[in-house]
Amino acid sequence: MPPSPRPRLGLPDLGIGVGLRRKHHEHVLTNRPQVDWFEIISENYMVPGGRPMVNLDRVLACDYRLIQHGVSLCIGGTEPLDRDYLQRLKTLLRRTGSPWVSDHLCWTRAHGVDLHDLLPLPYTEEVIRHVATRAREVQDFLEVPLLLENVSSYMTYTASEMTEWAFVSAIVDEADCGLLLDVNNIYVSSYNHGFDPAEYVDGIPAHRVAQMHLAGHTNYGEYIIDTHSAEIIDPVWALYRRACERVGPVSTLVEWDEDIPTFDALLAEAEKARAIRDEVERGRAT
Repeated sequence: MPPSPRPRLGLPDLGIGVGLRRKHHEHVLTNRPQVDWFEIISENYMVPGGRPMVNLDRVLACDYRLIQHGVSLCIGGTEPLDRDYLQRLKTLLRRTGSPWVSDHLCWTRAHGVDLHDLLPLPYTEEVIRHVATRAREVQDFLEVPLLLENVSSYMTYTASEMTEWAFVSAIVDEADCGLLLDVNNIYVSSYNHGFDPAEYVDGIPAHRVAQMHLAGHTNYGEYIIDTHSAEIIDPVWALYRRACERVGPVSTLVEWDEDIPTFDALLAEAEKARAIRDEVERGRAT
């Protein structure tokens, strides 16, 4: 697996980050732990004021680098892009200085109804053209690089014409945007649908990957749900190692959104990611 070109889409490698969650706000502001960067959920701060914005400004005042990640772009939807949402997102980007913004390669609403879930798309040429056109429009409007994240899935479409990794690759290439490679989502979907997760990692365009996600999940035996509620399991760590070997060093985030542990426990997971990434890089140097 040869290393991919660097820098990635002109974006910096920020190291290993963790999600900034409300439970940890006071710990972060009081103790100012050593963290490479924090990821914030954009929609939590796309509000006119109140405690969320007060805490956001306090964190920014501590000189932490913040990266925005969204859940409501609905890049795969068929309704027109929400211009009010995009304007509020752009306003927040100016406030945080996030060098890129990410969201999910999915659809979330239809006929005016928000389903509050990240729903997969059919893997077809028609959908590739549709999503790529919308992604280019979003990226041009926001004036920062857009990264699209592969989602975990629990259903497939009979209309699909290709593998998920071929579909994802075609969209980011045609849209000329970045890929947020969620390693746990690959593992979850591979378990649910019976494909080889290593083939997925080997099949994506390494030069498009500008960030990676890691998380825990819940295994119900017949299927896995991407809950972000537990420690990362060994097969996902192994898949992350493979991704690092293929992609090279890019900003990596550890997510934990349910049953959130202490901040020290979250950092311990981040340090596991750092150790793997550093070991892969040492191997490249020899």
